[in-house]
Amino acid sequence: MNSTQNTQSAASGASLTGKALRVLAGVALLTASAKIQVPFWPVPMTLQVAAMMFLAAGFGLRLGTATMLAYLTAGAAGLPVFAGTPEKGIGLAYMLGGTGGYLAGFLAATAIVGFAADRLPKLATLPAMLLGLGAIYALGLAWLAQFVPADKLLTYGFTPFIAGDLVKVALAAMLIMGAPKVLMAKLRGTGSDA
Repeated sequence: MNSTQNTQSAASGASLTGKALRVLAGVALLTASAKIQVPFWPVPMTLQVAAMMFLAAGFGLRLGTATMLAYLTAGAAGLPVFAGTPEKGIGLAYMLGGTGGYLAGFLAATAIVGFAADRLPKLATLPAMLLGLGAIYALGLAWLAQFVPADKLLTYGFTPFIAGDLVKVALAAMLIMGAPKVLMAKLRGTGSDA
């Protein structure tokens, strides 16, 4: 092996390690954001949607999706990473409960926002996040419909949460659109010292 191959191999290993560390940091952020409750009307809210949108836009499609998949895998394995765990159950039992569709929606939203972050101008961040939020609610409500009567679906799964989620989306979009290019490059691992 010549010195060029050694350098490329070392850079590839460092890049893979950097990505793995970003994924782990993202899972930790998602977990913390699910556990922190902020007083809000009509129900307290977590910061999970804001963290998810920020990571999707900051990491892009591949790394953002890998992070969300790692988060969901940790939850499926029984780690108490979701809001309300372990009190409301853990693992697949929790994921197959009433909030399971919202978790699937997080993955869809991550792909939508990550794709937009990779391929569209920064001004598309907010519309992409709103589209992602729409995916979260569409999948969440479709799944929740198995657990609650149709006339209560919006009361239980939409109305109490939409105002807070719109605030979280706006916050995440402002953070991403206002972030310097150097910070965005570091988030994605494309900076010179990343």
